[in-house]
Amino acid sequence: MDKAIDFEHITACGECCVGCMKKENGLCQGCIESDGNCREWTQSGGCTIYKCAKKHNVQFCGLCDEFPCDWLVNKVTWNPNIVDDLTRLATLYKQCAV
Repeated sequence: MDKAIDFEHITACGECCVGCMKKENGLCQGCIESDGNCREWTQSGGCTIYKCAKKHNVQFCGLCDEFPCDWLVNKVTWNPNIVDDLTRLATLYKQCAV
């Protein structure tokens, strides 16, 4: 992780849409820009991870009081290191906020 992370673009699951090929090719609007209603999640009614983070009033899951939760681990199947990644991201975020 780099201290130069632009946290404004960090998604609920800890990803960053800047430079994402799906977004650049117009296949996805990005969950931040679409308020969790990006095309990739249309069939499920929107990104449930984004909606959960919004409900808990956090930008990304690593900042949630309930983190880590089994629900997130089971939902983010594309990243087997989600808990470690979001823990590091939250630590860096808190260091930058000081």
